[in-house]
Amino acid sequence: MLCGIFAGITWALETVILGIALSMSPFVSGAEGIFLAPFVSTFIHDGVSALLLLGANGIRGRLKEIFGICKTKTFRLLVLSSAIGGPVGMTGYVLAVNYMGPSVGAVASAIYPAIGAVLAYVFLKEKIKWYQWIFLFCTLLGVWGLSYSPDLDIKNFRVGLLGVFMCSFGWGTEGVILSKCMREKGIKSGDALQLRQIVSVLIYGLIIIPCLRGVNFTARLFSAANIPVMVTIAIAAFFATVSYLLYYRAISQVGTAKAMGLNITYTAWAMLFSVVLMHEYGILNFKTISCAVLVVVCGVLAAVDFKELLKKEYT
Repeated sequence: MLCGIFAGITWALETVILGIALSMSPFVSGAEGIFLAPFVSTFIHDGVSALLLLGANGIRGRLKEIFGICKTKTFRLLVLSSAIGGPVGMTGYVLAVNYMGPSVGAVASAIYPAIGAVLAYVFLKEKIKWYQWIFLFCTLLGVWGLSYSPDLDIKNFRVGLLGVFMCSFGWGTEGVILSKCMREKGIKSGDALQLRQIVSVLIYGLIIIPCLRGVNFTARLFSAANIPVMVTIAIAAFFATVSYLLYYRAISQVGTAKAMGLNITYTAWAMLFSVVLMHEYGILNFKTISCAVLVVVCGVLAAVDFKELLKKEYT
């Protein structure tokens, strides 16, 4: 439970710091930088995270065990979850943060437990109760309400909303697959995360960025003039890595639904850090705070089966 909560706190820090990086040059200077910002920043972000994990696992002598998973059948499931959670989920999240702002993007993306419940209903044939559909509707209503606060600086709500649904689909699906791998296949949370980040970086570096013709732009970021933005992304990646490790451990110990519910407390922390670090006082109004509470509370409740919960509580 503590892992899930601290995963939320560190992810909130990552969100705000990444928002600062996205507001720096060259991501805001020119049409190319604005368009490529979500994709290139995520590539660098996950690349730094993968290197940090490689270093830590190398010191611990775990690289042989980690890459040994590549020979198992479970590896295919991990690659699938990595592709969905990284390039789809993380790109969507950065789109939301970039076009809706760190605080609103964080809150809006908190619908992923609810979307995860819907995906489980469609693909895993898990039943959804009538009250869960109501909570899901209220969650979406809260996201819609966030776009109508005049004090918020939202660049493009439609693009941000697209990012929210990409993020929710990616992370919701990833959580279900990871829980299956770690519970049924005995995969350790840290090993799964290492493979996830490597797969994500390879997909970005070999497929997405070349297809978007962003190789030259990405290469220019590694010049001396762009050291500040690179350092900022690296700091965000550090907090993201810590958050991922805690979140994956929470999934393995308390299950997907509870881990998601604890993790989305990052929305409240992101609003707090946005005020303290970025001075976004526009979010301190009744309407924004009410919509944020609606999204977080209903997002958690939409993923909870109260009948099943009470059954476990009394057995």
